[in-house]
Amino acid sequence: MSNRSKQQANELHRLTAQRDEDIDTSDIPEITDFSQAVRGRFYRPVKQQITLRIDADLVAWFKAHGNKYQTRINEALREWVNEHEHARKA
Repeated sequence: MSNRSKQQANELHRLTAQRDEDIDTSDIPEITDFSQAVRGRFYRPVKQQITLRIDADLVAWFKAHGNKYQTRINEALREWVNEHEHARKA
């Protein structure tokens, strides 16, 4: 192990042993306003192409409300799953 990597290992050990309340974060103020946040900006879930039969009126409704209708269908399905997961856990 080189001297530099020993120093790095020692520093990492010292940092991981430190308690959260002992870390000085005064130079980086806490962010509490997330109104400008962009969901999914850095994370892209893995997509899987499938064939799915959806009622024609539903497809027409999503298409009539703008481009990216498949993305909006995906968002609607995710919202439904999230609501039902929370209900199931309650």
